[in-house]
Amino acid sequence: MVSVAERLNTVISWVPDELGSDPAASSGPLAGVRIGVKDNIEVGGVRSTCGSEFFADRVAADDATCVSALKSAGAVITSTLNMAEFAVGVTSQNSASGGSVNPWDARRVPGGSSGGSGVAVAAGVVDVALGTDTGGSIRLPAACCGVTGLRPSTGVLDMSGIFPVSADFDTVGPLARTARQVRETFAVLAGSDVTGADTDSLRVAVPHPFVTDDIDPAIVDAITETVELIRRLGHRIVECPVPHSESAQDVVYTLIYSDLAREHAERLRDEPTRFQAATRERISLGLTISDEQRAAAVRQRDMFRSAMSEMFSDVDVVLTPAMPVDVPQIGVGEAVVAQARRMGQLTYPWSLHDGPTLALPVGVHPSGMPIGAQLTAARLREGTVLALAEQVQEHSDWHLRLPPVRVSSDV
Repeated sequence: MVSVAERLNTVISWVPDELGSDPAASSGPLAGVRIGVKDNIEVGGVRSTCGSEFFADRVAADDATCVSALKSAGAVITSTLNMAEFAVGVTSQNSASGGSVNPWDARRVPGGSSGGSGVAVAAGVVDVALGTDTGGSIRLPAACCGVTGLRPSTGVLDMSGIFPVSADFDTVGPLARTARQVRETFAVLAGSDVTGADTDSLRVAVPHPFVTDDIDPAIVDAITETVELIRRLGHRIVECPVPHSESAQDVVYTLIYSDLAREHAERLRDEPTRFQAATRERISLGLTISDEQRAAAVRQRDMFRSAMSEMFSDVDVVLTPAMPVDVPQIGVGEAVVAQARRMGQLTYPWSLHDGPTLALPVGVHPSGMPIGAQLTAARLREGTVLALAEQVQEHSDWHLRLPPVRVSSDV
């Protein structure tokens, strides 16, 4: 019988028992929790392909720092998970191992680039997954697959043993069914608990429009219902625009693509055809970015972050949709770059911010696919977004919905 993991193409490598856990840590805070890690996060002795033909036979010498932390907490690393090649892609279809599919509808994408991570959690292949997020690569799969995923503040977690996209924006973070599971995993990764955050009468901003106002009406309705729930929970809804949001996506693109072009310069020059076509198309965008354009983008980044610091002196959390559109069908719709811009329209601006953003499910589209929201807070305020998300999940059940293709049905 074909397993759920095979049907969804979510696993690249299964981790042997002797390489996936620390016998001395069997009673840690994550004891027995099954964790899969995106295939750009190294597990010593296991293939680490980054979803690419270039690294098809690459075996990691050591555990990434985050993997070591999880093992020390008693977790069991079961698998490395499928992804967009070199973490470049919002659909996760550009993998040398073939694309993952969404457990809610196999005709639809799982989001990217941590698509296998979102799929594995939603389908119950693992309890928790690690993904990486540069422009939305944890939050988009969380939204597409109906799970909860955290992009932590940049620089908080050690990125050693994780293949880079863009050092200024790269983060690693957990995806799980619930905000509580995300919090417990993040506490292990960060080395300190984030419970006890004061969430009495938070000031929650809901900026309209955010970036643009061309949001799917069903998504607007789900966000509106979430706003009303947050209001009923005793929090104050305030109007506060996000400064410079209209240019933020372009700034992030300039910096990330210039970094990608530098990282892959030799591969692009010597063996360009070994890339997946969609990966090559996007990475090549960086070849035309000049030093002057990059320097201007750095100045705009700093201006945006300064404005965010001021904004978060007036509000505690900003609530926005995670995606402006329904989960796209595989191979249908816009060209690669246009689709990436559209799907990442609401995640990329928060990548320019250096604080945390949490994606969580808040509704169901008429198509039957999950709808996700984002909660963003000031730098190092992970506890605030996680506590608010836990409150929301205590009073709603979107996070408890199960997709039709899942491990429990594969018996």
